[in-house]
Amino acid sequence: MKVNRRSFLQATAGAAAAGAFSSPAWAEDPINVASIHDLSGGLDIYGKPMVDALTLAVEEANAAGGLLGRQIKLINYDTQSNMQLYTQFAQQAALKDKVAVVHGGITSASREVIRPVLDRFKTLYFYNTQYEGGVCDRNNFDTGVTPAQTVEKLVPYAMKKWGKKVYVIAADYNYGQITSQWVKKYVLENGGEVPSIDFFPLDVTNFGPTVSKIQAAKPDFVWSALVGGAHISFYRQWAAAGMHKSIPMASTTFAVGNEHIVLSPEECNGMLICYNYFQDLKNPTNAAFVSSFHKRFGADYPNITELAMGTYQGFRLWAEAVKKASSVDRMKVIEALETGISIDAPSGKVTIDPPTHHCVLDVHIAEVKDKKLNVLEDFPQQKPADTAAVCNLIKNPNDNQQYVIKI
Repeated sequence: MKVNRRSFLQATAGAAAAGAFSSPAWAEDPINVASIHDLSGGLDIYGKPMVDALTLAVEEANAAGGLLGRQIKLINYDTQSNMQLYTQFAQQAALKDKVAVVHGGITSASREVIRPVLDRFKTLYFYNTQYEGGVCDRNNFDTGVTPAQTVEKLVPYAMKKWGKKVYVIAADYNYGQITSQWVKKYVLENGGEVPSIDFFPLDVTNFGPTVSKIQAAKPDFVWSALVGGAHISFYRQWAAAGMHKSIPMASTTFAVGNEHIVLSPEECNGMLICYNYFQDLKNPTNAAFVSSFHKRFGADYPNITELAMGTYQGFRLWAEAVKKASSVDRMKVIEALETGISIDAPSGKVTIDPPTHHCVLDVHIAEVKDKKLNVLEDFPQQKPADTAAVCNLIKNPNDNQQYVIKI
């Protein structure tokens, strides 16, 4: 995993600049697009690939003539895993840089910091990260998978493979707290039991007592909804205690930060995960995408993540809506998206669900094996049924909240 991004970007900067100067003159001023992601701090393992994917999407669009005859200018803000900077940069993007759209946020906490700011200043917002579901806001499009699309599939699969007693560990914020309840719901519905759900702040690195507690509980498997660089320590301490060989694990957060590459095979082989995208999906669109991505960022780029693909898809959906609307006007683009815009993405067909502003998309279960993610089963065109139970923006366009869905 020796990816020297700085050297690669320096080497390509001149070529990119030369290409820009040799292009025909653009019709008008550029269309500003904001990226608000963690490029440093504890969550940069997620943010860097997301920004890389967004960079590629913008460059592809510009190479194809831009949008509406205008070049797209990507403005990157590094929030440094700091919630105060999310507020600051959301305001800056809307008021100073006057962006047409913001693609940003990683944790649910960061989304809930950005969302009211962009609502207030009438700036369109795409949140492209898997999350716990329930956001209902006409100004906001949530393109990542929700528990009804992934947890609902992985829980019964893992229970059939390993057993019905499931111990849950999760990050202590919205995603972990709510997703753990979805895990419990699906475990109980499939005839299982959850002896404990343990939560951990994002900066916790000592999991020794937890390992002992799980060992004493003797579950059939552990469900992990841990998040961030600090929580990688759990998997290392779990393996060091010899537990990886005796109690298997499933997750809907593992590997989205390429943890399976950072860790050794002995620390994570055999884990089951479920997402919309895996780099090794077999379809022509993905083959072309992976080739372009590696050409842009280097053949030794470690792995294109679920969150990177979500960001790429989010931009593509927005761009299609701009074309359909023939405008970057916020409301015209929202109305275009609400027609049910679809794209043929590397992950498969992705379609905006108009009532929820979420996506209908494919999901896949995969197994971690020797730093690879091997797809085991496919589930085409899964709907965001959890959020659909509480949100209908066609009937209630002024709704603006995150519902805690009754489970």
